[in-house]
Parts: sequence; C-alpha cells; structure tokens
Amino acid sequence: MQGYKLTFFTQQDRTIHGQTLAQWILQQSQRIGIRGATLTAGSEGFGHDQKLHSIHFFDLAEQPLQVTMAVTREESDKIFALLKQEKLNIFYTKAAIEFGMTLEN
Repeated sequence: MQGYKLTFFTQQDRTIHGQTLAQWILQQSQRIGIRGATLTAGSEGFGHDQKLHSIHFFDLAEQPLQVTMAVTREESDKIFALLKQEKLNIFYTKAAIEFGMTLEN
C-alpha cells in the first residue's frame, strides 16, 4: 500500500479533554479506523523554541512524546481534519512510504 508515515511531536504536559495530547491522538486514531499507532516517550529533546525538554525523576511534565503511524491518504485526511476541528497546533512530519504485511492473507 502507498501512504504516509505520520509522526506527531508533543510533551507530557500538553493536554486536551483531560488527557495528554499524545494519548488523545492515539485514541482518536483508533476511533477513526487507523490500523495502528505507537506512542513513544523520549528522555530528552528540544523544540522550535530551542528549550531543552527532558524527563525528570519527580516531574514528567516536559517529557517529550511522539505518536507515529502508517496511514493511507484517506486516513491522513481524517486525522488532519480532526486536528483542525479541535484547533490543535502540533508539530508533525509526514513522509511518503510503502507499507504492508510480509504475509498477506
């Protein structure tokens, strides 16, 4: 299949509707029918503001998080429509890929 690898970058202290933004993206992706997504926690990173964000033993607020998924064009359109509907401003990367399973049924 042809599609995109989408990766959304955020941090632990960004929330929407009472949950972390990363967790919300994961749940919404599942709800709209995306077949899989992975939430990854980073130990350290910096953003567009050049500020270093890192995990601290007693405070996880600035822990970098990313959500990655392989999607079709239609699925990509759905997730971006949802983000636009919620007026979310989040950094992302989108790269054209080929994806599938090694053993098709």
